[in-house]
Amino acid sequence: MQLYRKSGLDNVYTKNMRRQEEMEELARESIGLLAKPTLESGSPNLSSAGAVFIMLKSSLGAGLLNFPWAFNKAGGITTAVLVELGSLIFLISGLVILGYASSISTQSTYQGVVREICGSAIGKLCEICFILNLFMISVAFLRVVGDQLEKLCDSLYVNVTLSGEGPPPPQHWYTDYRFTLTALCTLVIFPLSVPREIGFQKYTSILGTLAACYLTLVIIIKYYLRTEQVIMHEHHYSSRVSSLASMFSVIPTICFGFQCHEACIAIYSSMHNKKLSLWIVVSVLSMLFCLLIYSLTGLYGYLTFGADVAADILMSYPGNDLVIIIARLLFGISIITIYPIVLLLGRSVLQDVCLNDKCRSVVLLEPYERYMRIVLTVTWIIVTLVIALFVPDISEVISIIGGISAFFIFIFPGLCLVCAMETEPIEPRKKSCLIAWGVISILCGAFVFGQSTTIAVMELVYKF
Repeated sequence: MQLYRKSGLDNVYTKNMRRQEEMEELARESIGLLAKPTLESGSPNLSSAGAVFIMLKSSLGAGLLNFPWAFNKAGGITTAVLVELGSLIFLISGLVILGYASSISTQSTYQGVVREICGSAIGKLCEICFILNLFMISVAFLRVVGDQLEKLCDSLYVNVTLSGEGPPPPQHWYTDYRFTLTALCTLVIFPLSVPREIGFQKYTSILGTLAACYLTLVIIIKYYLRTEQVIMHEHHYSSRVSSLASMFSVIPTICFGFQCHEACIAIYSSMHNKKLSLWIVVSVLSMLFCLLIYSLTGLYGYLTFGADVAADILMSYPGNDLVIIIARLLFGISIITIYPIVLLLGRSVLQDVCLNDKCRSVVLLEPYERYMRIVLTVTWIIVTLVIALFVPDISEVISIIGGISAFFIFIFPGLCLVCAMETEPIEPRKKSCLIAWGVISILCGAFVFGQSTTIAVMELVYKF
């Protein structure tokens, strides 16, 4: 009788343990579904043309506004273009390496690939850099929107002054860009960012590319349609590089502008045909098109204003120009729709850590996830808004972002290549060449990160 009772108790204990394991497994799966954003739902069905378009959407953003200023800072057109072409080799190489690393690791996220190939320690470093990079990109986006709001508010007073008589009316508090940007974050950006999934973004994906192409076209046309007064006003153009530091200082701007490496693994994983040769074609075409757009914008913006060009090219144009106002509105709306995606990606990594550490039952998962999502969203928006309001211009933010981007463009791809060569069956000569290229990429990334971060910190310390 005692043996039977003991056996029954063992069966009950075994069933309870099995049920607890099933609940924990279900919780882990639910956490993964809640916290990991996907590019496309369902089976991979993205065409190569669609992959190129999404890569362009990921690259052509706020960095475009900074390129004419970068041409001036580099010391002239020739130097800036040469730095662009040199950086393009590493940009394309990084994309190809990441696609190859994703194929051998079967992971669909950047941090997942790095963790699988390079180990958990480097994977943790990748997550930290991932969150910090997305956070600073959010600050840059709000800074750009703030610049456009400031110029739009100023244009209202210019129009009033031109149409009326007497001195301009005093500026009201509700037309101050700090108030309008805060109201925009509260009334528009927060409702767009708080949902668990942002599926409507697929309908606005073309807006970023349209805004970038429109801006480039406007800058070119404005250069050729300059009035005689503008042509007679002599601008100073840099004819030589003052120092190597000034030449290399534009690399962070290039990294920020061409940056699509964080999203490239998700794009590659969503492609129907995952041949490495096709992925190379996608990477080359997308980067070459970005090079064309960025070079034309930087060239004609620099030729128009010379050394007087602002860090945000739109701030150099008159505030009452209708064509420029349309460009500001397009860029502002585009950034407002992209900001929730950046927030979602950063929040998903933070949420993944919090839910995995705190949640142990499916019953507590849903309420805790909702609470954590709202808290993280509000905190993210408030902190990025406060920083954006106190940053003088976008170039200060881009210097920091460009340094962090060196990890995703140079260092992590180089580490993935070196670690992957330890297990991949490749000819010794090819393996040595690939390892050497990985080491070169890592060293270049360390140099870019150290140099850009040091310059950014020194400039901030000098100003304050």
